[in-house]
This record gives sequence, C-alpha cells and structure tokens, in this order.
Amino acid sequence: MEIKQMQYFIEVAKFKSMTKASENLYITQPTISNSIKLLEEELSVELFDRSKRQIVLTDAGKVFYKICKDFLKMYENIPVELNNLLEIEEGHVRIGIPTIMNVNRFTKLISEFHQLYPNVTFHILEDGSKRIEDEILKDDLDIGITVLPTDNSLFNSFFFFSEELKVVVNKNHCMADQQSIDLNKLANESFILFNSDYYLNDRIKQCCRMSGFIPNIISESTQWTFIEQMILSDLGICILPSSITDLLHEDLKSISISNLNIGWELAIIWKKEGYQNHITKKLLEFLQDRFLLNG
Repeated sequence: MEIKQMQYFIEVAKFKSMTKASENLYITQPTISNSIKLLEEELSVELFDRSKRQIVLTDAGKVFYKICKDFLKMYENIPVELNNLLEIEEGHVRIGIPTIMNVNRFTKLISEFHQLYPNVTFHILEDGSKRIEDEILKDDLDIGITVLPTDNSLFNSFFFFSEELKVVVNKNHCMADQQSIDLNKLANESFILFNSDYYLNDRIKQCCRMSGFIPNIISESTQWTFIEQMILSDLGICILPSSITDLLHEDLKSISISNLNIGWELAIIWKKEGYQNHITKKLLEFLQDRFLLNG
C-alpha cells in the first residue's frame, strides 16, 4: 500500500466520483480506478458501493477512510514535527470562530501566542457553531469555539466564557427605555434571527416556547451586521449576546431579559479521537493556562 493510493482513495470518497477525483488530481481516470482496485484486492474488501448513481463508501470503506485521514494528517506533519523537535516551533492551526461573538478577547490571546511562536500561521473560519463542530469532526479544523453543552463523546473541551443574552430593539421601539423585560412580553414582536446553523437560533426558540409562545420569525441571516441593519430599519427585534450588543449602532438599544433561565456559555473544543499536531497542542495548553491564570 502506497501513500498516493490512500490520497487517491480520499479524493474519490470526497467527490463520490472517480472522474471528478482524477480531474482534481490532474491524473487519468484509469490510474485512479486501478489504484482503488489494487487497494481493494490488497485489503480483501470492497471500499466503494458502485451500484448507485454516485459511488459511496461501504462500511469497510468508512473505517478505512478514517484511518487514511488520520494517517495522512500525521504523514503531512512529519517535517513540521521534526522541526519542532529542533525547537524551530512552526506550524499551522485551523480555528473555527462563531460569527455571534465579539472576537477581541480571543484575538488578543492569539496575538500573545503568535509573539511566543512567530513561525506559526493561522487559518480562521467564521461560521455557526454547528458547522464548526462538523468541520472539526471532518478534520478540516483543528480547534473551535462552540456553545455549551457540547457532545462529550465527540469533543474535548474547556470553558471559555459566559455572557448574558439581551433583546436588541430600535431606539424608537416602545420598549427602548426599559432596563429589563420578561421574555413573554415579546410574544407579539417580529423576530430577526441567525439561521439554523447557529445554536442561538435553537436557544431563542426554546426560550420562547418555555415562556408560552412561538416567535414570529420574519427573517434569518448569517451576519449580525445585516441583522443590525434590519433592526435599524425597524423591521423587528433580535436577541444577541451582550458582547455583540456593545458593538451595535448607537440607535439600537439592548435590554436585559429578567426571566431568561438559559445561559450562553462558550467553550474551546477539539476532536476527541484523532491526531493533533504539535503546535495545536501548544496552543491548547497556552489557552488553558491563560484561562486558569485569569480565573
């Protein structure tokens, strides 16, 4: 079994097509077909079910796919790991950060880490926590920030921070001068939410149901800046973490929710099983040390 055979196999599994995989790798389709056939003969199993419109992994193929992903990740990191043994300390970390978050605190920590390890580079994905978790499980991200509780069977985690959720309204709204409000007073309001990729969407709907009503949702988005503009246009209200409300336009007002009994807690997570490169481990240790130091 050769490294390139495992790479070909991963590409075919990704595209569910030998033709598309060969085009992406700039090799001929027969080359990939023969490679997969030799793999299956060597392993004495069928890796793909070819009876469907798109070829899909068999149960054996799924097991082999995970092994290949972990092995290739380790293989690709061999030069970096050897350099790190010589204390050059270089590498690349892929981090997922929720859109619904004031990133100032986290970027300061990343800046501190970069000063300690100037040869480390970062790829940052901003998205909903659900997609961040999926990308970590697919090994396309190394670590991420998500909302607690998380699935302890899939992820390791440690607490990052918690904050209050607040109602955000236009300054001309009838509730704008109130300091706090019961959630059930929002039953007749029009809600503007983040879409279903975000746990905040689930939390708001859950809180509203617990308060005896189903929210009237007039729009969903993936960007809090767009939600901000909709509230400025007096199209509805939203519920956002307090750190985000601090960044909003001065013509918007945030109001505490007096009876909201579901917290908003964020955590740093990483995949429970699988390979973590040297510099990712360093970053996790650094972040945990900083959180312990700051209480």
